[in-house]
Amino acid sequence: MSVEKLKFKTEVKQLLDLMIHSLYSHKEVFLRELISNASDAVDRARYESLTNSDILENDGNWKITVSKDKNAGTLTISDNGIGMTKDEIIKALGTIAHSGTKEFLAALQSKEVKDNPELIGQFGVGFYSSFMVADKITVISRPAGQKDKMGVKWESTGDGTYTVEDIYKETKGTDVILHLMEGEKKYLDEWEIRSVVKKYSDFIEHPVVMEVEKEQESTLKKGEKVKVKEEETLNSMKAIWLKDKSEVTKEEYNEFYKHISHDFTGPAKVIHYKAEGTSEFSALLYIPSKAPFNIFYKDYEIGPVLYVKRVQIMDHCEDLIPPYLRFVRGVVDSSDLPLNVSREILQNNRQVEIIKTNITKKVLETLADMNKDEYDGYLTFYKEFGRVLKEGIHFDFTRRETIADLLLFPSTKAEDGKFRTFQDYIEGMKEDQQEIYYATGTALDEVLKSPYLEAFRDKDIEVLIFLDEIDDFIFTGFEYKGKKLKSVSKGDINLDKTEGDEKKNARKKYGKLLDLVKDTLKDDVKDVRLSGRLTDSACCLVADEGDMDPQMEKLLKAMGQDVPQRKRILEINPAHPLFAAMNTIFEKDKRSPVLDEYTKLLYDQALLLEGSKPKDPAAFAKAVAKLMVENAEKSNANV
Repeated sequence: MSVEKLKFKTEVKQLLDLMIHSLYSHKEVFLRELISNASDAVDRARYESLTNSDILENDGNWKITVSKDKNAGTLTISDNGIGMTKDEIIKALGTIAHSGTKEFLAALQSKEVKDNPELIGQFGVGFYSSFMVADKITVISRPAGQKDKMGVKWESTGDGTYTVEDIYKETKGTDVILHLMEGEKKYLDEWEIRSVVKKYSDFIEHPVVMEVEKEQESTLKKGEKVKVKEEETLNSMKAIWLKDKSEVTKEEYNEFYKHISHDFTGPAKVIHYKAEGTSEFSALLYIPSKAPFNIFYKDYEIGPVLYVKRVQIMDHCEDLIPPYLRFVRGVVDSSDLPLNVSREILQNNRQVEIIKTNITKKVLETLADMNKDEYDGYLTFYKEFGRVLKEGIHFDFTRRETIADLLLFPSTKAEDGKFRTFQDYIEGMKEDQQEIYYATGTALDEVLKSPYLEAFRDKDIEVLIFLDEIDDFIFTGFEYKGKKLKSVSKGDINLDKTEGDEKKNARKKYGKLLDLVKDTLKDDVKDVRLSGRLTDSACCLVADEGDMDPQMEKLLKAMGQDVPQRKRILEINPAHPLFAAMNTIFEKDKRSPVLDEYTKLLYDQALLLEGSKPKDPAAFAKAVAKLMVENAEKSNANV
C-alpha cells in the first residue's frame, strides 16, 4: 500500500516548533490530553451505538488502555471508540481549525505559558503537546463499524511533514504510539503513569487500564511466588456529580474541574446539588476564577456537559444555560430525558427549559452570596466576568433587577479602588432625586475629570461610571427599583429647580449671540443652548435623550458598522468669562471675524473634551497658536 507524504499547515508547523523547542514545567499534561481525546472518542461511539448497533462490533466493553514498552521506548494510549477515516485524520491532525490559533501561538511564545499549561487544553491542540516528550508519533485508527476493517496509519517526527497510509486494523478505535525522547523515558515507569492518571484523569468515566506485573503465590509450588501480568484500572471512574457533596473533598472538586475545563487554576466557586420534583437532575457546576481567552469569540462553546442516566450525550449543551452565564462549566445528569435525545428535541423540550431555569437561578443566587459574604473573591470574579454578566440586563428581561444587583461600578463617591452597587446608589440619593445618573468612558481618570460632572459635583450628586463600550447600549431604558438611568451627557440637565429665573435672564442676555453661534455651526450641531451641567468649563457637546453614546458609536465604526451621522447639541456655560467676552464683541460688531473664529474654537474644544479630535486639527492648532501670540504681545505691552 502506498505511503502518502503531506505537509502540515503553516500554523501547525509553527506550533510544533514551539512545542519541541520550549521548556514546560508540566510536560505530563500530554498524557491528560491524550486520555481526554480517547475518552471523547469512546463517548461518541457509545452514544452512536444507541441507534446503530454496528458501532459496537460485539464489544461494548468501553475502555482506554495505556501500554508501555521499555525495550522499544514507546508509550501507547489506545481506545476502542469511534475511530477516524483517512480524511478525518488529515483534518484532525494536519490542521488546527480554530479561530484563536494566532492568539495561542502568541501566548505560547510568551513567558507566562511555561507555568500555564492549561492554554494547551483551552486552544484544542492537546494532541500536539505529545511532541514535548516524543520525537516520533504514530497514530493507527479505524472507524467503528467498518466492515472491511481498513484503517489508516499517520506518522510524523514533527519536522513539518507527516505520512499517511491505508492499513488493516482488526479492532475499532485509535492507538497513539509515542516514541519517547531519551530524556523523557520516565513516562515508561509504572508509578509515573499511575500518578499522572490519578492527578489528571481519575474522573474519566471509562476505565483507564494498564497491564501491570504482580507477584502471587504459585499454584504449582507451595511457598513460592511467581510474577504474573494482569490488567489493572488506574482511575476511580467515580461519577462525582452523583455523590453526596459531603463525600467529596475540595481536592476532588478541583481536579474534576481541571479535567472538564482544561484549566490549571482552581475554580472560584463550586455549585453541587441535586434537584427533585418536576424535573430530577444532578448538577456539578463551577464558576471559574480566570476568563478563557476566547469568551467573546463566536467559537466559544457554551454550556455544561450533558449526561442522561450517566451516558454522555453532549460536550456542551448550550440550551441549559443563558449566554450571559456562558463562563459556567460543569456537568448536568438528567433522569428525565430520553437516551437518544437530539439537539432538535432539546430545543423544544420542557424538561430542558426547567433545568435551565433552575441552573440560572442557582448560579445567580451563588453569585449574590459571594457578593455579600466573600467580597474580595467576588471582586476578583467580577473583574474577569462582569462584562459577560451584564449582558443579561439586555437579554434576560425577567431577571434584570436580580442581575443588576450583582453589578459593580466605580463612582464619583467611591473610595479609591472601591466599587458601588445600584443599591448603594439608591440608598445615597437626594430626597427629591428621581434618576440614577451615569457617565460613560474608557478610562476612569478621564471620566472623573470630565466637564459633564461639574454640576453634579457642585450639588453633591453621585454619578456612576460605566467603562465598558456596551454599557450605554445595555442600560438605555433600564430602570432599577423604579428609578430611571440617565446619562450625564444626554438630554437636558436641570439639577437646581431654583435656577429658573437666572437661566431666563441669561437667555435674554445672550439669546442673539446663541443664534449667531447656532447659525455658524449649523452644519455641525443641531442646536446651541445654555447648559445646566457646566460650572467651570466653557462648553460641551451632548446627545439627545435617545441618541447613541459616542463610545458606542466609535465601537460600531471600528467593527465596520455603518453608523448614521447624528448631529449633537452644543451647550454653553453662560457663567464662563469667555462667553461674556464674546458677547461684548458681538454687541460692538455683530459681523466681527473674531466671533466666527471663537465659535469654531468653542466647537473644537467641545470635541476634545468628549474625547474626539477637532474637526480640522490643523486649523485648530493654528488658531490656538494665534491666540497665544496675541496674549504674549499683550503681556509684553503691559510690562
